[in-house]
Formats: sequence, C-alpha cells, structure tokens
Amino acid sequence: MSVFRHWRISARGGLAPLGLALFLPFLGAWGQAAVRPDVLQSIEAALPTAAPAAPRRPRRLLIYDANVGYGGHGSIPVANEAFTRMGERTGAFATTVSRDPEAFRPESLARFDAVFFNNTVGNLFEVPELRQSLVEFVYGGGGLLGIHGASVAFTRWPGAHEDWPEFGRMLGARGASHQAADERVLVRLEDPPHPLCLPFGGKDFEYADEFFRFHGPYSRHRVRVLLSIDNARSASLQGVERIKRFREDDDYALAWVRSYGKGRVCYSAIGHNPRIFWDPAMLSFYLAAAQFALGDLPAPTTPSARLTPAVRAWEKLGWRLGIEAYTFHKFTFFETIDKTAELGLPYIGGLNFQKVSAEIPRNLDPQLGDEDIAQIRRKLDEAGVQLLTYYYQNIPGDEEGCRRVFEFGRKLGIETFMAEPDPKALDTIERFCDRYDIKVALHNHGPKSSPLYWRPEGILEACQGRSPRIGACIDLGYWMRSGVDPVAAIRLLKDRVITVQMHDLNEVTPEGHDVPWGTGAGRSGDVFRELHRLGIQPVMIGLEYSYDWLDNMPEAAECIQFFNTVAAELAESPQP
Repeated sequence: MSVFRHWRISARGGLAPLGLALFLPFLGAWGQAAVRPDVLQSIEAALPTAAPAAPRRPRRLLIYDANVGYGGHGSIPVANEAFTRMGERTGAFATTVSRDPEAFRPESLARFDAVFFNNTVGNLFEVPELRQSLVEFVYGGGGLLGIHGASVAFTRWPGAHEDWPEFGRMLGARGASHQAADERVLVRLEDPPHPLCLPFGGKDFEYADEFFRFHGPYSRHRVRVLLSIDNARSASLQGVERIKRFREDDDYALAWVRSYGKGRVCYSAIGHNPRIFWDPAMLSFYLAAAQFALGDLPAPTTPSARLTPAVRAWEKLGWRLGIEAYTFHKFTFFETIDKTAELGLPYIGGLNFQKVSAEIPRNLDPQLGDEDIAQIRRKLDEAGVQLLTYYYQNIPGDEEGCRRVFEFGRKLGIETFMAEPDPKALDTIERFCDRYDIKVALHNHGPKSSPLYWRPEGILEACQGRSPRIGACIDLGYWMRSGVDPVAAIRLLKDRVITVQMHDLNEVTPEGHDVPWGTGAGRSGDVFRELHRLGIQPVMIGLEYSYDWLDNMPEAAECIQFFNTVAAELAESPQP
C-alpha cells in the first residue's frame, strides 16, 4: 500500500507542507500553494464569469493530486487554484483537494458529486476496498474527471506498468507516449455542437502542449471523442513529412467523454504546462467538463464509432433505443450483449431470470458477488453497451430486502428498475428511489398478473402524490392484448412514462404476436409521434421482440430501421 500523510484543503484553505521540494519557477515546497502572484492574476483574468449550466444543487468536487514515484507536474497547483477559483466565481461547485487515499472510503465519497484526478501519476493506492469504492462511486452515478497524467494513474512508475486495469477502462485509455513538452499541433474539433466543445467557437485550432498518444483500452467504440490531433496539418505545422506513428490506426484523441455505468467520465490530455490553466478557452472547456462530471451539464456520450445520422437524431430527441433482454432470453445475458452490439445498439435492459454466461451460470440478480459484477461491467465495456434498465418483478417492501435490490442496482449502474411490486411496498421503495437516485417503472402485465398496474389509470393511482422517480414501464404488447389503446394511454400518463417496452402486433387481440414495427396493427409511428409531441424522453425505448425466440435478429433489425426512419423525421420537425 502506498502511504500518504493525511491532509486536505477546502476551497480557500492552504496546503500542509510535506517537505518534498520541487524546483519549479512559481512554486515553493511541494504541498505549499505558492503560486506566484502574477500567475494568480493571470488565472483571475481568464476565469469564466458564468457557468454554462445552473447547478441543480450545491456541488462538491474532490480534487486528488497525489503522485507516486514521480515528482509531479508543475501545472498541478495552478490547476487546483484555477478550478477552485472557477467554482467560486461561477457558483458552480466547491472544491476539496486531497492526497489522502482515505478520501475514497464510501462514506467520504458520498460527500462529493465528482472526483478530479489532477495529473495523478503512479500507483496512487492499492487497498482493494478503496479501489472498489471508487469504481462503485462512478458506476453508480458519480463523476470522474481526469487531466493529462491521470492516464497513467494506478500504474507502477516508472514505466507505467499496469496495476489496475479497470481504472484504465473507466477512464477510457492508458499510456503517456509523447513528443516534445511544447509540441505544436492542429487540434481537430471533432464534435463542434457538443456542449463541452462550445468554448472553441466551432473551429479547429493550433495548440502547444505535451500531447499524449494512448494505447488500449482506448477505442472510439467506447468513448465520444471531442478533440484529436489532425496528423496531416500538424505535420505541416512542425515542418515534417508526417507525425510519428504511435498507433497503427494513427488515431490520437486528446479529449473525450463517456458513460461508465450511470457515471459521467471526461478525460483531457491537455494539461502538462501551467499556462493551460490561464487560457480562457481552456478554462471554459474545463468548467463545462467539471459541470458535466458533476451532473449539471447534460451532454451526449454515445461512442464516436456509433454516431450515425440516425443516432444523432435520437440524441436530438433525447431518446435511447436499446434491446430488452427478454428478446433473447433463451440465450445468456453475455450473448444478449453481443447480439445488441451486433445490431449496432449501445443500450440494453436486463432481467433477473436470465443466466449471466456460461462461465457465470447464475441468474442476473442480487445474489451475484462483486467479482461476478466486475466481470459484467467488463463485458459491457468491451461491447460498448450500457445497461440502463433491469426487470425485477417483486421488489421487497422490507428495508433490508429493498436495500439489497437497490445496492445491486447501484453496483451495476442501473437507471431504472422495471417491477410489479405489492402496492403496499411503494412507500419503502419510494424512499430508496430517492436515496439511490434510481427510478422504478411499474410494469403492466395483463389483468391477472397485474390487477392494479395493467391499466394506465391504475398506475396513476399508484403514483399519486409520489416522487417523480416512480412511474410507468409501458409494455405496448400487453396493453394491446388487454384492449388498451397505447396512444390514448400515453396521453393519459404523460410524464409518468419512465421507460417503454415497444411492440407491434399482427392483430390487436389477446392472441396477437410480435411483428416488425410499422408492419402490424399497433400504430407504431403514432406511438413515437405521441411521445415526441408530449416531450417524453424515456430512460430507454426497449426493443422487445417476443416471437420466434431463436431466430429473431432479422426482425429486430427491421424494428431498428423503422425507428431510425421515424426518429429522423421527428428530429427535423418543429418542436412540439
């Protein structure tokens, strides 16, 4: 275990000296915030005057800046100062700076909305419980921001020998290969309308810094690239024939965002030189990045490799299309993840009676251990698929039973449980929904299975006076088989619609079976148009194809094509 002296600073406190000298032009001993007065003036002059988003509540950002086996970047205290002052100036967040691994205990992390790894190099801490706490904090809905040296955090230094692969997967990349510390490149703005990219005015730009080139697990199938090196134009800037090749694909991302479970991750390689943190455009970018990580600035995270025109239409509508695991419940959950990725979808909904995999021949339920859950996280990440929803029919009404289910949901980053609990359990469930920030969508099986929830009026009755985190999982197949008009029911439920299990049937009768969307009697296009008209943005629009179980991939693909066509049409239509 790496041992650090316990210390921290609050937003305006001083750093306790640790006695390790750094010979930097504007610093005293390591641990002393001796940033030169002229540098402080430069930071103040460059600070944004307003945050891009209003905080939903007071936010707290933990800045961790320890280094192990490495002297530390000179930009660390400057970045600490810039982020602290930026949070204060805009009212966006307050900061706490620490080098104490104990800050990663669950009870400590619970005080924060996001963690910022500020140029952290080396094996920061090795205690398994602290590492698991960090992963579960992010996966369960916290934020992670990393700058520059964070790409080699939790490696044995020197040499950056891997010590904790999951941190690299969570961050999105590993490695720190670079050329000169002031290399000049042409930075390509990959996603100009993205909320984090707005400070750059929609244009590529020249910049000088120590630019890292990354190896695996970096992949555009996993991350949404915001900034990258334009190799051809950078070679021209440097007066060379070509930029040195560090990767076979010559793909050198500099900044990205991603979802890790329910968590929000942003990384930027730009941060070696102190002057970065008195550059107005960069500070505005980092303010947006911090607000994204903290949970106040909504921003899309669909991996770049999946960004088709159709997916961009989904993003404009605020919709996410995913596979409901029941579509492939004759297979394992891991096989369902593979099928989801093969269909080109980045989202999935799980269910509690499906086996996890051949290697984990147990149901996907709260009985799984932490190692099983870690393997599930790894499988989802490798496939570029995010688990959004999870069916658990009867959430218990007792405190301990309910907590066990919600803890399972937190560890897997689940946003919404689809369930049919006893109405008497809803008081307890509601408290856990608000405590864990996980929604519960009441599922409508038929009248026999769901005597209260099968009718939209029954769901409204169950939800009356309750938290907005309690609502409806609308299963259109069961509605149609029970004589409920889906469009009229959606109009009645309005914003109580939390998630959708979409179906089209060959006939609207109790015997109706699934057919590709738009080819049956289910008025699929009208359903999507009504969702759009009402401004409903479900946690997931689930593709649940309950027919021809062993060979329904072609039909699922037809459903996706229909959805993409309608989504493109609606994205171009006037706002309702």
